[in-house]
Amino acid sequence: MLAQFVLFDGFDPLDVIGPFEVFSAAKEFTDLVSVELVAADGPGEVRSGIPGVSLTAAAGLDPERADLIVVPGATGRMVPRGEDDLTDAEREATIPAILGRALTTGLPGLLAKALAKPGTIVATVCGGSLILSMAGLIDGRNAVTHHQGLDVLGAGGVNVIRARVVDDGDLVTAGGVTSGLDLGLYLLEREVGAKVALAVEELFEHERRGVAWRDHGPAPVNT
Repeated sequence: MLAQFVLFDGFDPLDVIGPFEVFSAAKEFTDLVSVELVAADGPGEVRSGIPGVSLTAAAGLDPERADLIVVPGATGRMVPRGEDDLTDAEREATIPAILGRALTTGLPGLLAKALAKPGTIVATVCGGSLILSMAGLIDGRNAVTHHQGLDVLGAGGVNVIRARVVDDGDLVTAGGVTSGLDLGLYLLEREVGAKVALAVEELFEHERRGVAWRDHGPAPVNT
């Protein structure tokens, strides 16, 4: 299973490193997993949204090769309602602006190919689902994002589920930045097996939080 972790200018480092390290650690317990840091524009250094922090893409994002593609969100400030006095530099550093710039690259087209390819899983952490939504790729799908972006996600035609991890088949999304660890462990269990996932969970001394939501079973009553 080849897992590719996407980098783009302004990405949130922890969104990437959390699930990336889960799958990297899994290689100690199984030969079924391989990992790559990738970018839509190909190999090279990619700046995160934290000054002085960069990661290096080893390859280009390739939906034809990848079994799993993980898309992070961005690091920056949200724009409070009614705040019109930002300088151009401050506005360019906001999360909406960073995600908007990611949409001008080859990333949306590659993600569209991934979602259209049978057997390929696209997963997101935090604002990664907003990239998919802003690109018009997940209308009508079940997903989650950081709690500050839930209204934006819902306005984009997505069925917002308030869960830490939302499993919608070939689309698996997670909430805020720390949920990337839970996402990685959940996907590892789902795709590789509980024994390997438990071994990594014990290695990290991290217990997953909450229930991973799936569209399965009866709806709760009296809610």
